[in-house]
Amino acid sequence: MNIAAAANETLAHNSNLLVYSAMAVYTLAFIAHLSEWVFGSRSKVARTAAALTTRTQAPAATVSVKAAQQGGGTAVLERPKVITKSAAGSRDVPDGPGAAGGTEKGDLYGRIAVSLTVLAWGLHVGGVITRALSVQRAPWGNMYEFSTTFAAVAVGIYLLLLTLRKNVRWIGLPLVTTVLLDLGLAVSVLYTASDQLVPALHSYWLWIHVSCAILSGAVLYLGAVATLLFLFRDRYEAKLADPAGKQPGAFATSVLERLPSAASLDKFAYRVNATVFPLWTFTIIAGAIWAEAAWGRYWGWDPKEVWAFITWVGYACYLHARSTAGWKGRKAAWLGLIAFACYLFNYYGVNIFVTGLHSYAGV
Repeated sequence: MNIAAAANETLAHNSNLLVYSAMAVYTLAFIAHLSEWVFGSRSKVARTAAALTTRTQAPAATVSVKAAQQGGGTAVLERPKVITKSAAGSRDVPDGPGAAGGTEKGDLYGRIAVSLTVLAWGLHVGGVITRALSVQRAPWGNMYEFSTTFAAVAVGIYLLLLTLRKNVRWIGLPLVTTVLLDLGLAVSVLYTASDQLVPALHSYWLWIHVSCAILSGAVLYLGAVATLLFLFRDRYEAKLADPAGKQPGAFATSVLERLPSAASLDKFAYRVNATVFPLWTFTIIAGAIWAEAAWGRYWGWDPKEVWAFITWVGYACYLHARSTAGWKGRKAAWLGLIAFACYLFNYYGVNIFVTGLHSYAGV
């Protein structure tokens, strides 16, 4: 028994080392992502901004934009594909070129950033798996384990979308930033030593219910990022469309002109939220079934149950608003952000500040 305990302690120690190593590599990835945006904001992007945000009715996707000559050479960028908003009377604005902005140096840093993210994710997943081996159960029995697994799943979904050749590289910088914050909070505030679960958690529903909650939350997070960026980009496009109004500043222009159009961001957020909403619904149902097995009732208005339901209502309102005249666009986007804020409060606020039947998960 002492040998087994020592082996588990060694695995737990190795898990911590892997998580800290992942954080170090994520930091390098953050610097590379930041460099991608910095170098991508120079020269070509500045010279092709008019092609991305022109207020004239120029032909859409086939026009090439020739940059001014520098050092005897001429750079040529293809105009990005125009994405038209579905709402009547809305703007036709092309997608931005992305973080790299078409510059060779920016693209190099972008590829380095993605490679470092892959490496960090590998170490991260290794830390989660090693933690599971040290406790011989699902690695999400407390807030530390949930946080580390949540971050790993979010990065994994991002890398999967890149593998499927989806235009999501713009998520890289905010994703790595929030993952670093999440892991920093996990190892400094939420850390809990490896231990066995209370009897109520010894069920196969732990694998089903909590894994669905983690996967749902990771996808909802990506939707929230896209929704937040949509609000900024939509306001930016509105300023450009109003020549008599106050025009965006240089910094805002440098960043926002390279994002996908507001229409593309809005469509991405809606698709991921609508796709994962049935899974979140199943998460709540699975939790109710587990509650009946553990406590003898399906629903008891426990704070965790209540806020899970509030989150469900929030996203149901968001999806309904998307199909309701007068609520599309910014109004629906605000509903989406409020719904995700409810998800975050359900995790952090309820677990830390509210006492209930789920308090055994601890911090």
